[in-house]
Amino acid sequence: MTRSTVTGRESPEFARALEELHHARLRPELRLTEVPAPQRIAPHAVAMTADVLDPRDPDAELASGRFVLLHDPAAPEPWDGEWRAVTFARAELEPEFAAEPLLGEVGWSWLTDALDARGVPFAAAAGTVTRVVSESFGGLADRPASVEMELRASWTPLGPEVGEHLLAWSDLLCTIAGLPPLPEGVVALPGPRR
Repeated sequence: MTRSTVTGRESPEFARALEELHHARLRPELRLTEVPAPQRIAPHAVAMTADVLDPRDPDAELASGRFVLLHDPAAPEPWDGEWRAVTFARAELEPEFAAEPLLGEVGWSWLTDALDARGVPFAAAAGTVTRVVSESFGGLADRPASVEMELRASWTPLGPEVGEHLLAWSDLLCTIAGLPPLPEGVVALPGPRR
């Protein structure tokens, strides 16, 4: 990962957070890229995109997303703190999920479970889970229906371990990609896709 594109002058707290993010150890299936951070939302910001690659075919993408970390020492009231993580995650799912009534609740629980599993404190979580069903007609009628899930969320990281929030978000991406959770240092063996 390259050096951060940030808004404003780096504070010591934000500089430490950047170091944590740059040293986070992600699963080998994740390709993380730093991108320009949003402007005018907070005095300090960093943004990253990630793709989850299929362990059996590194050219195949299973899920993708964006992670933005914002820092405002003024602690805006809606944030409930000085930090805010703003995220997006999307993946294509099996067609039978199109009619699953609990998909939204399950998608949201994947996020909160990932944060809880990392043991990171957070507050003011908010978000949406959207399912997109695409059906083809006419000259495209032979294409099967496809289902995508999109999760947009934000939360306030509490405590100094902001790098762990990036890791929790990467766990969420792997979950929606259909990859099983792995203990530290273990590599997944290729198997059937979802």
